[in-house]
Amino acid sequence: MEQDLTRSVLYLQASIAKLYMKKHSMSVKEFLEIDRKFDILGFLKIGYEPFHLTGDTGVLNEVEEYIAIKRQNK
Repeated sequence: MEQDLTRSVLYLQASIAKLYMKKHSMSVKEFLEIDRKFDILGFLKIGYEPFHLTGDTGVLNEVEEYIAIKRQNK
């Protein structure tokens, strides 16, 4: 059961990372640099429960809002 949850979290992280990279025309390397600064993948893991019920566009919007807040607080 826990393994299924781990797979589901990984799938969500990969899907949203791919969408984010496509939307912002960035490479995997560029995405990983942003992830190091803002822990996007960690954010998706922590928020998996509500996010998995939200469509990809909604989750992508949440990620962008999260990054914007993190940038303001730096």
